[in-house]
Amino acid sequence: MPDTILAVRGVCKTYGSGHHALDDVTLDIHKGEIFALLGPNGAGKSTLINTICGVVTPTAGTITVGGHDAIRDYKPARMMIGLVPQELSVDMFETVLATVKFSRRLFGRSADDAYIEQLLRDLSLWDKRNAKIMELSGGMKRRVLIAKALSHEPDILFLDEPTAGVDVSLRRDMWKLIGSLRERGVTIILTTHYIEEAEEMADRVGVINKGQLLLVDEKSALMKKLGKRELDLALVEPLSAVPDGLDRWHLSLENDGKTLRYVFDATEEHTGIPSLLRELSARDIAFKDLETSKSSLEDIFVDLVGERA
Repeated sequence: MPDTILAVRGVCKTYGSGHHALDDVTLDIHKGEIFALLGPNGAGKSTLINTICGVVTPTAGTITVGGHDAIRDYKPARMMIGLVPQELSVDMFETVLATVKFSRRLFGRSADDAYIEQLLRDLSLWDKRNAKIMELSGGMKRRVLIAKALSHEPDILFLDEPTAGVDVSLRRDMWKLIGSLRERGVTIILTTHYIEEAEEMADRVGVINKGQLLLVDEKSALMKKLGKRELDLALVEPLSAVPDGLDRWHLSLENDGKTLRYVFDATEEHTGIPSLLRELSARDIAFKDLETSKSSLEDIFVDLVGERA
């Protein structure tokens, strides 16, 4: 069993307006993993992160970080956490170096110039260390937020939509940095709209919608369990409609009638493909090529949220 570094139990958040932002969320995060939290806008992703980080007070439930109660024993719990928020929250008139050093001192860490220099170099900020925040581009400001979050060497790093609206160069640097942090044993939790990044980076995936955690699973297991496959048949002659009598396969026509598509569950013992091909042959519906493809994590996500909307 992997070590649990963060335990969320029955967490709810209801605002004065009556809006239920979080509804009985229970989640374990394992030490050293990369966990991706997916959900549409307003699903509760940021509220959950901000609640764990102490920015938002939960209405009910408990949060334990490295054995510390995040509500009653706030200080040591918060020491273990670094947060990169969506919104920029820095003194625009301060320099990059001073901002990052101040953030480290804020957490009671002793000065470590070598660590700060390496951190800024990793984020391509060292050459801008004496520039004021207000002089930086949007991408550079985002890098400063990451440096602030890592200044006190946290055990858990939260990244809230880290690459939304940033340039390709920053995105590449960020994922490289995340890879090196993981090698050092840092636990990383991210929310993202870029599902392909979660698909590439994450060990486990959670899907949240309307404040409810719909599902948490290993990424590979999730895709195996929920992922459908598509069989595309490139027809010799285009069809104007799916022929009668083929209803059991729920076929669709794509590519202006030139492609016949069959979606099937690859985990089923009988996929229905052999009988479909026999039936097409009996009807003289010829095809010149066929290919199968897996569902992406995005397909699974859309299906899940759509089912429970």
